[in-house]
Amino acid sequence: RCSYLASVTLPLPDGLSIGDGAFFDCPLDDEAKAAVQAINFWAVRPPIDAQGHATVPEGTTFIPSSAFSECSSLASVTLPATLTSISDHAFFRCSSLAHVTLPAGLTSIGDEAFFGCSSLASIDLPATLTSIGGCAFSGCSALTSVTLPAGLVSIGDEAFERCSALASVTVPTTAEIGDKAFD
Repeated sequence: RCSYLASVTLPLPDGLSIGDGAFFDCPLDDEAKAAVQAINFWAVRPPIDAQGHATVPEGTTFIPSSAFSECSSLASVTLPATLTSISDHAFFRCSSLAHVTLPAGLTSIGDEAFFGCSSLASIDLPATLTSIGGCAFSGCSALTSVTLPAGLVSIGDEAFERCSALASVTVPTTAEIGDKAFD
């Protein structure tokens, strides 16, 4: 954490870029955040409002690794229709996350993407989803229902491990099931 960082000087010299998460949790003022996000939206964590809601802007095609990782104040998130991929650890241990609607075009959910989201009670997986990574929903102890789409190709190792409230699930015949996927 960069708790003493007060300002960022931009623009950058030609050829330089700002990586994903470069300024996560840094106390930048609104002007600095806007300038950084103009170069790379994911360089700073998207804002979470007073109700614990975040909105990922339309046009976004992926959520990068650890984008909202360990955001205990995140209760809900709006994802754009353009989203196709949720990377590893994207919502890792967001313990207050109770509501997320996955868009119709989503094709993959990365490893540990929703690991430890202990308030998440249900998730509707879109028909376009083909891959669920290892431990993707592991530790989602409130998860009571999940509908796996017919076209799902792979369910990673321990994908739904420690989902103690999950009572039943129907796995499509097309899916390769990893070790301890529902342990």
